[in-house]
Amino acid sequence: MTVVRELEGGEIPFATIRRKYGIKGFSTVQTWARKYGNGDLGKIIRVEKPNEVNERGEMKRRIQALEKALADAHIDLAIERACTRAACERAGIKDIAEFKKKAGGK
Repeated sequence: MTVVRELEGGEIPFATIRRKYGIKGFSTVQTWARKYGNGDLGKIIRVEKPNEVNERGEMKRRIQALEKALADAHIDLAIERACTRAACERAGIKDIAEFKKKAGGK
């Protein structure tokens, strides 16, 4: 109970408490905290306004869409670079960077 009270009373990590009291079991302290504690350890409580309830899910979907768009853009760029390299090789152009400058992106 002393260990659990100390955990609940401060910002001391489980590992520090284990070392302090010489407790060998890795999950022993967590088990005690769940069994004998007030239930607040390790939990994050998020308070949301009614209009924020779906905001987190929408943000996750938007991030996934943006990550997919970025991946597609990277693939398009890689394909464009490979095609430019191949076209320059066929045309006998050695300096691709100089060709891009002269072509002006056309």
